[in-house]
Amino acid sequence: MTTAADDALIAILREDARASTAEIARRLGVSRTTVQSRIERLEHRGVIAGYTLRLSEEHTSSLIRAHILLTILPKLIGQVEKGLREIPAVRTLHSVSGNFDMIAVIEARSVGELDAVADRIGALEGVERTSTSLILSTRIDR
Repeated sequence: MTTAADDALIAILREDARASTAEIARRLGVSRTTVQSRIERLEHRGVIAGYTLRLSEEHTSSLIRAHILLTILPKLIGQVEKGLREIPAVRTLHSVSGNFDMIAVIEARSVGELDAVADRIGALEGVERTSTSLILSTRIDR
């Protein structure tokens, strides 16, 4: 469980994970040592699992993104997940409730590449059905 101070720190890191401890300390009104201690504690507790990179809209606008919804044989979910991990175009994979079992977010450089990835996913043993939706635009990305 996090405190309100931790949540404020996390909010700043979500905006810019490369923000300096001095900048974070200034924004929170605490010392740099306090910020560093909180970050280390959050990392140690597993609240902060790592840091990542977000590409600019200019770079990602050249990519075709899609959601591929998958229905999977229950006994083969682990095998399908393993197969999806081996496909670099699969950026994220979500387990969901409802008519589908998983949603894979795909990035491809062309429609042809996207089609090939969708075919490769559909051919994985255990995948019963897929449904693909192209992402036209992203309205909110936090």
